[in-house]
Amino acid sequence: MKKITILGVSSLFLLATLFTSCNSIKNANNTQKGAGIGAGAGALIGAIIGNNTKLGTAGGALIGAAIGGGTGALIGNKMDKQARQIDQALPGADVERVGEGIRLVLNENAVRFDTNKSTLTAIAKANLDKLVPVFNEYADTDIEIFGYTDSTGKPEYNLTLSGQRAASVKSYLVSKGLANSRFKTTGEGIANPIATNDTPEGRSQNRRVEFAILANEKMVQDAKKEAGQ
Repeated sequence: MKKITILGVSSLFLLATLFTSCNSIKNANNTQKGAGIGAGAGALIGAIIGNNTKLGTAGGALIGAAIGGGTGALIGNKMDKQARQIDQALPGADVERVGEGIRLVLNENAVRFDTNKSTLTAIAKANLDKLVPVFNEYADTDIEIFGYTDSTGKPEYNLTLSGQRAASVKSYLVSKGLANSRFKTTGEGIANPIATNDTPEGRSQNRRVEFAILANEKMVQDAKKEAGQ
């Protein structure tokens, strides 16, 4: 199993203070992941991180939702477990623990889209099937799906196409029994490429979807009770 990248909220607080570029924290403990900033600081950091091409919009959404304190640490523990299970279920995916949530990048190794297409291939469906049991086990999470395109074509067209890609993934997961209310989809178009658009291979990687997996209100309230808040 590959190592899961961890971007802890303690370092992100420093980022918000100094306005420096973000760095991934390896082997951070759960307190570093979940405790260190409150929701207000999280919103500020989210705005900064959201414009960073490394983490993209999904990472910004996760940091912006940070709660911090003992509640955040307890949520972080659950997200650690879920991230490991996702990594085991789908080794080809890129799994990152960001703040109190999980950023999941499904690129060409997991969910690949052909140029100008939003339909899921048989391989894409098979890989999404591997995620369904994990998402079912951790039912107290919300999932935001962000669709992306390469730079081919007009930006306006790509924005629409990327939204259709995110919607295709959501529709398939809902068809497998996951609650529709857990999902939110957004098209990001050509924003935040993860590879060069100058080669066919790079463009293929950019035709992707990303997930931001975060605690829903029930998980938050349960964690607050457990933390004695």
